Amino acid sequence: MRNKEQTKDFYLNKLGFSLWGDADYPGYLMIQKDAVQLHFFESNALNPLENDGQVYIRTNDIESLFTEYAQQGIIHPNGSLSVKPWGQKEFSVLDPDNNLLTFGQPVV
Repeated sequence: MRNKEQTKDFYLNKLGFSLWGDADYPGYLMIQKDAVQLHFFESNALNPLENDGQVYIRTNDIESLFTEYAQQGIIHPNGSLSVKPWGQKEFSVLDPDNNLLTFGQPVV
């Protein structure tokens, strides 16, 4: 992350995460939603146009999550909800630093 407050705002207010832990360390952010916990380190040298960071997050309610995030207009233009050849239903979001978050659920 380049900016802790911007990252915190996006994940808490757009994606529904909450802060994790009691400590607030400079340049470090810990967040959690359900069973997913993410940690961020501040990096002023991070160039979002060259960032290839990505996380895959499994969910049990892909449709609701997609609807919630689509209503906010934060779905990646090339990451709409679709069934992939590998048997997952997925969609993607980019955070403020261009970290790609892909959410997936097995197709049953």
